[in-house]
Amino acid sequence: MVKRFALAGNPNCGKTTLFNSLTGSTAHVGNWPGVTVDKREGLYKKLSEPVSIVDLPGIYSLSPYTPEEVISRNYILDEKPDCVINIVDVTNLERNLYLTTQIMEMDVPVVVALNMVDMLDKQGDVIDEKELEKRIGVPVVKISALKSTGLDKLMERAFEASNQKRASTSVLDNCEIAHLISDVRIALMGHDIENPLFHAIKLVENDELEVQMHPNTVKMVEEFKKTYVNPLFGTDFDALIADARYKYISKHFSPLLVKKQAGDKLSKSDKIDRVLTNKWAGIPIFLVILFSIFHLTFGEDFLYLGKIFSFASLEELGYGDSFGTSLLACFYDGAVFAPGVILFNLMDLLTSTLFGWITDLIAGWGASPAIVSFIGDGVLGGLGGVLSFVPQIVFLLLLLSILEDTGYMARVAFILDRLFRKFGVSGRAFIPMIMGFGCSIPAMINTRTLADEREKTMTLRTIPFFSCGAKLPILAAISGAIGALLGSDGGIISFAMYVLGMTVAVVSIIVMRNTTQKGDIAPFIMELPVYHAPGFRNLMILLWDKTKHYVEKVFTVILLSTIVIWFLSNFSWSWEFLMQEVDGEMVNLRMNESILGSIGMFIQPIFTPMGFGSQLNHNGWVFAVAAITGLIAKENVISTFGALAACVAGGLIGTEDGVSEVVAIMGSVGVAPSALWPAMIAFIVFNMTTIPCFAAVAAAKGETPKGKFKWTLLFWIVSSFIAASVTYIVLSWWWTSFIVVALIAVVIYVITTLNKKGQLKRSK
Repeated sequence: MVKRFALAGNPNCGKTTLFNSLTGSTAHVGNWPGVTVDKREGLYKKLSEPVSIVDLPGIYSLSPYTPEEVISRNYILDEKPDCVINIVDVTNLERNLYLTTQIMEMDVPVVVALNMVDMLDKQGDVIDEKELEKRIGVPVVKISALKSTGLDKLMERAFEASNQKRASTSVLDNCEIAHLISDVRIALMGHDIENPLFHAIKLVENDELEVQMHPNTVKMVEEFKKTYVNPLFGTDFDALIADARYKYISKHFSPLLVKKQAGDKLSKSDKIDRVLTNKWAGIPIFLVILFSIFHLTFGEDFLYLGKIFSFASLEELGYGDSFGTSLLACFYDGAVFAPGVILFNLMDLLTSTLFGWITDLIAGWGASPAIVSFIGDGVLGGLGGVLSFVPQIVFLLLLLSILEDTGYMARVAFILDRLFRKFGVSGRAFIPMIMGFGCSIPAMINTRTLADEREKTMTLRTIPFFSCGAKLPILAAISGAIGALLGSDGGIISFAMYVLGMTVAVVSIIVMRNTTQKGDIAPFIMELPVYHAPGFRNLMILLWDKTKHYVEKVFTVILLSTIVIWFLSNFSWSWEFLMQEVDGEMVNLRMNESILGSIGMFIQPIFTPMGFGSQLNHNGWVFAVAAITGLIAKENVISTFGALAACVAGGLIGTEDGVSEVVAIMGSVGVAPSALWPAMIAFIVFNMTTIPCFAAVAAAKGETPKGKFKWTLLFWIVSSFIAASVTYIVLSWWWTSFIVVALIAVVIYVITTLNKKGQLKRSK
């Protein structure tokens, strides 16, 4: 039977980095039984036999305050791993060893991994790990998960420990209630309870789970407690035990870490934090960093020199129509493109060339025009429009992951706590929100770390406003199309949309906190990790996981959706095939007679207040249909454009990039670009703030109390309708902004007045 080692440690201790370094490509992610918290497992193959590594959720203690703590506790107690590897952030020794003292109270082999020794060396600090091992009574190994140093030795010692039985020990043996703990332990041993020391201490703490598990023993424990009254803590035995743990750690373990820095000398992290977490500069710096990231990803004029000096395009320079010119155009065409745009252009050139070659090959084999159109427009057209964005999405996720891996994102949560607290939530809520930039599904799941139910509800509802990677193609294609028609910068539009999304989130929180989700704001306590360079291996594993998930969606849900869209757009209700050959090309000139066309025209008026409804006239229903198909998966919006562009543009568009397809559709609706762009901005806003993809909806439903999810769905529909409508109206008629501001002021006044009256009634 394969041995199982469990990784346990505090959040931000480097546990995930260690897991990735040990397991590499063998890692897989599922869910813990009965809950939606991630369960990560993998194999370590460098020992005499493979070892299964289980990554437990990050926790601060083994008390049942969060689902993560319960999961970790139950896994060690019930599943009985062969060894627990306790990862300790050596730069924050005292706080991390609190969990260690609890794990030691279980009858399980334990090895302590002192992580981040590379940071310790940089600071000039020294720890005597041999003396710590002697005092703590379990093997202690210095490692750097980031640098992958000391890992082989760690696993060897863990393997040795797993072959030996270990009896539990406690740092509470000499505290004032040691005799009480011993009496309870003896009583539990008499009932053949496993891990009696751990359970005894938890019963003395009046631990909620222990009280439920041992109802008959609780009365005895309460009788024992009557003889113990602490002058400081009274009968609060939980606080008394916590204090005893910290006193022991401070006296016996902490002195073994000798810090070089003396007096008031600041560390490098502290010096950086003086700037990045500054009360006044912190948020502006964050916005500048965020803008820089989006400009690097979406900027059509990377250096802002193209418009200043009016550089000539490749066509104006006399370059002909060739593959070499197309390749050069990936980097420059009147301006030098940003790295993210270059990656998109290269991938688009690859997919359009490859898919065009496949389509021509099938046509050359004598396939019927319908088959050629189905494969070229229905399958490859939709896939090409989505796959072109993969490198650009990966590039953005890489930049965001670097911010997270360096420790900066933890600071962002800290500095935003001051701002968010004024609006009604703690900075802790920002952590799952910022995860929404990557994917809404794990962000929804991460709300389990929020203890306050109201704060959790508000966070779940606002996560979709932090646009996930699946929405990037929509942003890039629409903003790129607007830029192509009006000469604007797609990077600026994309950044503005992200800021708008966060603004809608804040406004929504204010409204909810003062109406349906009234209550006190939960406290926010968070340890800030030391700044460090991100690990290349860890970043690549993270990106591979996210990219794999995206590509799997492309070749399953999105491919199926694209095929369905092609059929519905090329057949009438009587199943008449609507395409016909014109000048050697298959063209659908009767799109409005198709099943999809009639459905689109039926629902099109609903979107009129948002600008992409009835006022778009001919072919405007395409945007309404794309918005609806985006509810399945947001990538479907662009794949829908890819499948329909060839039809609505009269066969002028083949397998090209999403920007060209959107430009073609915008040009076919019969509305001038100057009047159309507000509707296209509103289209982005609607897709950013409406109901997320089906998978994210399922995740949100799993985190919502039974019977209450319908209100979250209603919230998303109403919020997106209002946000998109206001955007369209203000951008179309600037003077309406004064009316909007006045309406907001009236709403705030009414809510405030009603709240004051309610407080007066309650006080009486």
